Amino acid sequence: MKISKLISGIILLAIITGCGGENKQSTDEIITVDVTANYPEKELILQDIMDVEYIPLETTDEFLTKGNVKAIGKDILLITNQSSDGDIFVFDRTGKGLRKINRFGQGGEEYSHASEIILDEDNNEMFVIDHPAEKILAYDLYGNFKRSFKFVETSRYSGIFNYDQDHLICYKGYTATMETEESCHLIISKQDGSITKEIKIPVNGFKSPVIMEEDLVVMPFFYQTAPYNDNWAITRTSSDTIYNYLPDGSINPFIVRTPSIQSMDPEVFLYPTVLTDRYYFMYVMKKELDYERMKFPGLIYLVYDKQENATFKYVIYNDDFSNKEQVYFWSAAVDKDIATWQKLEAYQLVESNEKGELKGKLKEIAAELNEESNPVIMLVKHKK
Repeated sequence: MKISKLISGIILLAIITGCGGENKQSTDEIITVDVTANYPEKELILQDIMDVEYIPLETTDEFLTKGNVKAIGKDILLITNQSSDGDIFVFDRTGKGLRKINRFGQGGEEYSHASEIILDEDNNEMFVIDHPAEKILAYDLYGNFKRSFKFVETSRYSGIFNYDQDHLICYKGYTATMETEESCHLIISKQDGSITKEIKIPVNGFKSPVIMEEDLVVMPFFYQTAPYNDNWAITRTSSDTIYNYLPDGSINPFIVRTPSIQSMDPEVFLYPTVLTDRYYFMYVMKKELDYERMKFPGLIYLVYDKQENATFKYVIYNDDFSNKEQVYFWSAAVDKDIATWQKLEAYQLVESNEKGELKGKLKEIAAELNEESNPVIMLVKHKK
């Protein structure tokens, strides 16, 4: 019997918050993106549009990690390994290891898998999302169990964020491979998981980016939830419109894609990524897979420049590398201050430094590393 291979996270999606601006958005601010157009290219320097912070994770016998960032706060980072060993490493914002938490197990106060972790520094809590067990467990920042609650009905929650003092926001689905009539975004209580509000987006049929062939399943996300200014950008790939969910509970159209996803075969999906005061970064992905390299060859990175009122294909270079190191805005949203993050492997930084390819603070950090060091976490932050 063939065993299914689930390849998730191939495409990491994020809609990232911008800085400043009004909550309300007028109709003339809606932009249209033609996912079939051939746009001209624009080159950007990362440091011109973002602030950059490097965090070298301390390396000790107790703190050895692959550097899989789960959550970033004002004071701490929560890091796991790629494997499901249950370890949650707590580092401060300088990269110093503070403690290691592990509540892995099958008991009522334990998680069988730390699928997602949401940090709530204001309440000194973290929420561990255990997808196999279909529940959310709350711990304090020392790993002491506080409470847990199940997903509603037979659903599964994904794309979960800290919404406010008392609530989380997430996407509710019923299958890993397709949207359904019941799929929607939710605002839920942090105390007991009760639903405060359902956020529904109109769709005219269901289109999935998931590719299934024999024993292979390639599963990009087909929903998005993320902060944008004081609002929340809400996306479902079966819809032609990306919406802003406002604090008063209303939703406004934000980005419209053409042609309609319902008219395309094969489909071309639009995924916004980093959103700033001036730039809306996104990519389009054609539902065609290169099976040998396990990549989507039709992946094109786009940016809408509000100042020029035009869309471009973009390339971003990190100016701390002299060899034109490219940066891609693909990782998960963090909060309204941090646009995205990227893991820089120690052995690669050591090699680049030996070749004279690094500059500034990154060069100083690399000089203190060896090939066995923990990764360096690069935070990309909105300019103040």
